[in-house]
Amino acid sequence: MSADKRLYIAEEGGKRLDLFLSEQTEEFTRSRIKKLIEDGRVQVGGTVAKKCGDIVKAGQEVVLEVPLPVAMDAHPENIPLDVIYQDADLAVVNKAKGMAVHAGSGNEEGTLVNALLYALDSLSGIGGVLRPGIVHRIDKDTTGLLVVAKNDAAHLSLAKQIAEKTCHRIYYALLEGNVKEDSGRIVTDIARHKTERKQMAVVRDGEGKIAVTDYEVVCRFGGDFTLCRFILQTGRTHQIRVHAKHMGHPVVGDPVYGFKKQKLSVEDGQLLHAHTLIFAHPRTGEEMTFHAPLPKTFEEILSKLTKKYAVEVEI
Repeated sequence: MSADKRLYIAEEGGKRLDLFLSEQTEEFTRSRIKKLIEDGRVQVGGTVAKKCGDIVKAGQEVVLEVPLPVAMDAHPENIPLDVIYQDADLAVVNKAKGMAVHAGSGNEEGTLVNALLYALDSLSGIGGVLRPGIVHRIDKDTTGLLVVAKNDAAHLSLAKQIAEKTCHRIYYALLEGNVKEDSGRIVTDIARHKTERKQMAVVRDGEGKIAVTDYEVVCRFGGDFTLCRFILQTGRTHQIRVHAKHMGHPVVGDPVYGFKKQKLSVEDGQLLHAHTLIFAHPRTGEEMTFHAPLPKTFEEILSKLTKKYAVEVEI
């Protein structure tokens, strides 16, 4: 494959094509995007775009083809993988902690993509040579559910459901401190941190991408910790972790966004788990619901907290 194909679906209409793509792609300058459009590397609604100033309509599919300097195809690796469901169109995977979803700086091997290429009979090509089949991501040290597309039609359908918020992704996280409100909605712009380029940050409106997260308190452990259920309305990089920090209650064990001094010692990353995934099957339209139990470390810590604070937790 000579290009990395990336699919975006416009949640809102009325923006210029070059502006829309600059907001979707963090690594490209406007001049780089302009060149890609001029080279015929962008399709809007299945038609090659002609001008940077073309207006993108709500719901339109925009495919960006990024030429690859080197065709570095991911290769299959026999890595243990918890595939909880699969058929001819998709697979649902319970990702383990410590596994990156796809190749990047410092993790060219041992990724979910490497494991998928070994375990599954096919993957969609829309994600490009390094991200075949990947419709959405979760962080390396976050555990839980991902849906993977095995063909391009399934990929387009699932990506559209995520964009239109008909695909539901529910997470559980243990947070530092006492979250006062029983439920709420966090709405901010999120962008790349200005100095720490591997981190994301809440920025002023209009300076990043809109990020919306709903939350519900499941259980409070005195004033020390709060178990929360999070429902993603958008899917920005590190969204829940950044929003938790923004609330003043970072995820327990988060080495990047957490407090420097934490009350609980968690050696292998943040206590954040993608627990529930609900979507319509791309071929049949049937609603499909999947759950992944909390990983062992998360369960053990909750068990200790429930005994210490004499409370019950129901997930």
